[in-house]
Amino acid sequence: MTAAVKRVTVVGAGAMGRQIAMLSALGGFETKLHDLDETVLSQAEHELQGRMADWEKKQKISAEAVETAFSQLTLMTSLKDAVADADVVIEAVVEKLDVKQKVFEQLDAFAPAETVLATNSSTIVNSKLAEVTNRPAQVCNMHFFYPPLVMDCVEVVKSDVTSEETAAKALAVCDAMNRSGFLLHKEIEGFVANRLLFALTNEAMALYEGGYADFEAIDAITKKALKHPLGPFELMDLSGIDVGYYAQTAVFNETGRPEDAPSPVLKEKLDRGELGRKSGKGFYTYS
Repeated sequence: MTAAVKRVTVVGAGAMGRQIAMLSALGGFETKLHDLDETVLSQAEHELQGRMADWEKKQKISAEAVETAFSQLTLMTSLKDAVADADVVIEAVVEKLDVKQKVFEQLDAFAPAETVLATNSSTIVNSKLAEVTNRPAQVCNMHFFYPPLVMDCVEVVKSDVTSEETAAKALAVCDAMNRSGFLLHKEIEGFVANRLLFALTNEAMALYEGGYADFEAIDAITKKALKHPLGPFELMDLSGIDVGYYAQTAVFNETGRPEDAPSPVLKEKLDRGELGRKSGKGFYTYS
């Protein structure tokens, strides 16, 4: 029998982590949101309050539900204290393997022995993080999609050693958060959604770099002909060009295939700080 989850900790209060934490609090879990940077936590709190105020204004949620959710949410800078009594920890730090491994080493040291450790990585398989812990059976992927408060999909990924109980807990958390969780029985870099997305994005970049069409035209054709809500370049701007670059780099580091390498155009934008909507400029300019 799977033990009930009551306490969830989200590690990393960036664009993804803060919204996952809000979903957790709205789902009734005692939630802790951790980040080393107090400024980031303050920004997260301000953004979440604004989003919930907007939901309330649009009658998507009651004032009472908002008050209850925020009463369940605690912001913390001490990782040790944040995970001390967690049933499930969801890591949502930068998409770099070495950084995530260091975090998982700490989580394994600080969290109770029975705690499930999940990564929100969009491409990195959980076995690479489980190998630095003493609890590989309790490690899995819980890949939310940006923005989590809008997107109703979570990829829950098992490794060869992830236990059925761990997968069941992860799926139960998704259900309580009112998000559709889909179980992948085996690991593969990029999982399902990003492997499909990379195929589209890589072809779009090849067409753009080859001079066949400008990015605006490629986006327009994708939306008008294929009925996608966003074109590939609009989606890269929305998700974050840095996020896409690091995700593509993770896949390339695993496969070594030249066709999986991130585009030089993305690297140039990353170096210039043109990260998409969050920086005010990516492929498009945002005021």
